[in-house]
Amino acid sequence: MIEHEYTFRVMYPDTDKMGTVHHSNYAKYYETARWELFRNIGISYRSIEEAGYLLPVASIKMKYLKTTFYDEQLTIKTTLKALEGSVLLYFTYKIFNEQKVLINEGETELAFVNSNDWQLCDAPDFVINAIDNYNF
Repeated sequence: MIEHEYTFRVMYPDTDKMGTVHHSNYAKYYETARWELFRNIGISYRSIEEAGYLLPVASIKMKYLKTTFYDEQLTIKTTLKALEGSVLLYFTYKIFNEQKVLINEGETELAFVNSNDWQLCDAPDFVINAIDNYNF
């Protein structure tokens, strides 16, 4: 299991007419936090793409617990739970507000595919090694 925390401020365009973060932005927040976790262990998404792979989201699940507003500072605790069969990655997310109150939680499943034909494939060795070397 690999964990990483990412902190950011809610931008004005992320809010809706009610002044709260629109629900669609949470998928974007998850993606950013996920790639910050990968960057933290030495992998960029660019390096995955340049190696001929893509990582589309196969499933996403979210639970909205509390609302949040423009300019609030949020922290996302992202956990890489598993690399299953070297094809699927499972992540969980917990988003906390400035008062450290849990406001959102979710899960995603991503699949490695070949960028030429979008067929499922094993993760590249450099990804597996980076995860293994992080004491997964």
